[in-house]
Parts: sequence; C-alpha cells; structure tokens
Amino acid sequence: MLDDAIRLISAATSIVVIQAENPDGDSIGSSVALEELLSDLGKHVTMYCPVDTPKYLRYIAGWDRVASAFPTTADLAIIVDTSADVLLGKALETPGVRHFFETHPVLVLDHHITKSTLSFDHTLVSQDVVATGELIFNLAEKAGWAVNPQAAENMLVAIMSDSLGLTTQNTTADTFEVAAKLTRLGASNSAIEQRRREFMKKSPEILAYKGELISRIEYLLEGKLGLVHIPWEDIQQYSDQYNPSMLVLDEMRLVEGVEVTCALKTYPDGKITGKFRCNTPVADTIAGYFGGGGHAYAAGFRAYESYDTIVKELVDATDKALREYDTQTTQHSDQEAR
Repeated sequence: MLDDAIRLISAATSIVVIQAENPDGDSIGSSVALEELLSDLGKHVTMYCPVDTPKYLRYIAGWDRVASAFPTTADLAIIVDTSADVLLGKALETPGVRHFFETHPVLVLDHHITKSTLSFDHTLVSQDVVATGELIFNLAEKAGWAVNPQAAENMLVAIMSDSLGLTTQNTTADTFEVAAKLTRLGASNSAIEQRRREFMKKSPEILAYKGELISRIEYLLEGKLGLVHIPWEDIQQYSDQYNPSMLVLDEMRLVEGVEVTCALKTYPDGKITGKFRCNTPVADTIAGYFGGGGHAYAAGFRAYESYDTIVKELVDATDKALREYDTQTTQHSDQEAR
C-alpha cells in the first residue's frame, strides 16, 4: 500500500492536502507534516480545510497556512484522517471540487480501519496504527524521505493527540518506537505540551459554560450512554473560543458505568452532528449506523432527522454495538480457553 502512495506522490508536482471537516490534532498535525515533507521534495503543497481551525488547536505550528480556497490546479489530492464523504461535505458542495476529485488522482491516508464511503475513485492507504501521523512517518521511512525537525514535531503532535498521550488501548510498542524516532529527529514533546496547555486555557465565561453543559448531561441505557445536547445558540456563542463538545466529552467518559459518550449538535438547517468518545471500542460501529465513521474510541457522524429520532436511534445503535462487542469478547475468551 505504501508503494502506491509513494508512486502517486512522486508523479505529482502540485499537491493539495485535505482535512476532514472536524479538525483535530491528528488531522492538522498530519497535514502540516505532509506539507513539510513534500515541500522538501520540491513539491508545491497547499493545505485545505473549509472549516476554521479551532483556537484550542492553534498550538500546532503551521495551522495558519491551512487555506479555505480549494486549489483546482493541483495534480494530486491527498485526504488525511478520513475516508468518509460525510466528513467532506462542505468540500464536495464547493463548485468544482467534486469534479476535481473525479478527474484527478486522489490518495487517502487514514488510520481508521473502516470501509471507505468516498463516492469517487481513490487510492486508500490505511494501517492499524494509533494516528494518521504514525502512518505518515511509516510512509516517509519507507520512501526514504528526509524528516526535518518541524515535520517530526507535527507527526508527534498527531500521535500524541489521537493516543491521548500514548495511553489509549490501540497504542502499541511500534507507536512508542515511532515517538522515540521523532524525538531523535528534533521533536520535543515537552515543548508541544507547554504550547498545548497555553492554548487550552479557558476564559471565566467558558468555564461557567462548562458547568452548564455538565448540568445538561443525560445518562441513558442504564447509565452506559452519556449524552449532551449542544444547540445552535451555544455553537454561535462559544465555538470561536472553544469547541463545546470537547469541554465535557472526556470528563463524561470518567463517570462510573459509562461506556459511550456522545455530544449532539443541532443546526438551523436541520443538520445534527454527533461526536463520540468511548471507553468500550465501539465508537466507529455506532457512527457507522448513521453513515459516519472514525475509529474504535473516537468517531462521528452527520444526519438530517429530528433530534428525538436521532436520540432514539442512538440508544438502539449503542445497545446493539455493546451487545455485539460483549458477544465477540466472550467468544474470543472461550476460544483462548480451549
């Protein structure tokens, strides 16, 4: 798979690197790392995302070079950290962009081991790694590309972000080895963390709003599902300062008995987005019921149904996913016992 990616990149002179429309540390870190790596190869690289980078992610060096205008003159598109149409909706609705995807080579670099739902031809390169940043390092190593200190830092940002500081269950010995190599190449996790903490600081208004969000949390499915609703009015008022869902999702995961947490955002056009953070690895399965995707502990979706309908379907989907996971775990344990 990596050979296919190297071939496509080698043949291109102008490349657009595209993020999903729910920017996170992995997608931004991966994008900027690619910009550094490919620019050093003499490529002209533009980073694209139609959604502004949230302020709490602006500790990532290079975020301000992400453009909101799509460069249709590029030879190759590289989509990072997603293989789902639903997470590229704004781009696909932009005049000329879908036509570009349908008439140019598209390379997808994604660590979410799920079936691609992209509606145009593409080359998917996916690995069972903790972050797309780890995949990109493996690609660079395979290709023999030089990794400058800034590229190393951005890949480490991506890895630390999606692994929650190398603590998630899908963090492997290989992940630690890659982090060590990136450190030797000039990345400093302490410097990254110092900047991240500075940008994570909250205003008194945001802290008060966090308390309000906590008071809204519902516990469904006998306490296994934690749910919080973020209406459009909240998004308008607070999202420029801080992503509302990220204020509470991780803390919701720490509640006793909770296996799945979800933040539902509602928009004036009838759109509802869902963001999952899970203790049990079923996030991608639940998101898949709604046409979304992600990985086992973090995923998302977008839908156009009433809020009450979505909540009912969410409860049913979560119940089904947890039951299937319990069955698979029991069967696996029985096979090992034999």
